[in-house]
Amino acid sequence: MATQIQQAERFLALHSGPDPLLLPNPWDLGSAKLFASLGFAALATTSSGFAATLGRLDGKVTRDEALAHAAAIVRATDLPVTADLENGYADSPADVAETVALAAGAGLAGCSVEDFTGREDDPIYPAPLAAERIAAAAEIAASGPIRLVLTARAENYLHGRPDLADTIARLQAYQEAGADVLYAPGLTSLADIRQVVTSLDRPVNVLALPGGPEVSELAAAGVRRVSVGGGLAFAALGAVADAARELRERGTYGFMERAAAGRTAARAAFT
Repeated sequence: MATQIQQAERFLALHSGPDPLLLPNPWDLGSAKLFASLGFAALATTSSGFAATLGRLDGKVTRDEALAHAAAIVRATDLPVTADLENGYADSPADVAETVALAAGAGLAGCSVEDFTGREDDPIYPAPLAAERIAAAAEIAASGPIRLVLTARAENYLHGRPDLADTIARLQAYQEAGADVLYAPGLTSLADIRQVVTSLDRPVNVLALPGGPEVSELAAAGVRRVSVGGGLAFAALGAVADAARELRERGTYGFMERAAAGRTAARAAFT
């Protein structure tokens, strides 16, 4: 396998290709191997998808669990992996920096840190503290032999604060603090996404959402990366739930046709 240094360099370079980097989010080793077999160039962990494998909701995974999971995904394929580290599992900049150092030790090529506090009554860190947290993360990401690709996330739109001006100001501050990639999950308006892209000098990641622009439209708007968060994980769970209901409520086996396709994909991915 490529060295971690090479993986990090490769991951950063993928943000400068002719097309946006399509970044699927595996939730376990099997899905990581499957996505690699389908030709994706890099992978990203999903906090919500991984939490679901433990029977939990998003935000209910510990730092140790998330890092162990990320390390397992790294070992599953030869692709660069970036990890969703939520809010760094900490409030203080120093503790966020410690989390990023541990991420480097897990073999990752990159990681993301968000400005969601984890508290629904006060969901977003004050802007100055949020920027300090990214600065502390960026210092660690850039200081070791592994130059981790740091993604900084502005979470306003996921937590009832659809304030585009504040979101852009935060992303600009995170850019100045040293982030390599900027990300405001929850944006679905192509005009808003264009405004974000043109306001920044770093690659922008967009979360694929129902009703949002297609990849071709995002590419034309200058978006450099598209991820799906827990989308694929919950699509898989939705298919399982539908199949189980069919068996329980109708006693039929129509789901076996889809199961055959999955079995074929697994054989191709796991051999």
